[in-house]
Amino acid sequence: MEIVWNQNGFEADLEYGKLKISGNEEAGFRPYQLLAASIAACSGTVLHNILEKKRIQLKDMTIETKEERISEEAGRIKSIHLHFILKGENLGAEQIQKALKVAMKNCAMVRSVENSIKIIETFQIR
Repeated sequence: MEIVWNQNGFEADLEYGKLKISGNEEAGFRPYQLLAASIAACSGTVLHNILEKKRIQLKDMTIETKEERISEEAGRIKSIHLHFILKGENLGAEQIQKALKVAMKNCAMVRSVENSIKIIETFQIR
């Protein structure tokens, strides 16, 4: 991947389109947003795969993220709360909790930040 600076921030020309990155939300995605989105999408994908292997069919999954940042440390992300909202038939809280625990252990993005950013996961079945 090549990321090129321009007057508004940075831009990467990727296979699926241009990714604009900027400290200014009007000019592109902010870096912390991309980090949180990467962690959420990775963990959601792994969770979906685990549930699929267990023959548990999801109809829909939404992941809400909430980041806690430390302004005194250059805005460092202290924690990311991932709240999974799941829709499907015969979804049991205990089986989702177990699958979520396995997903967190097998998500490359979560594992990459595990010693520096606290990842909190909760879920809701609708």
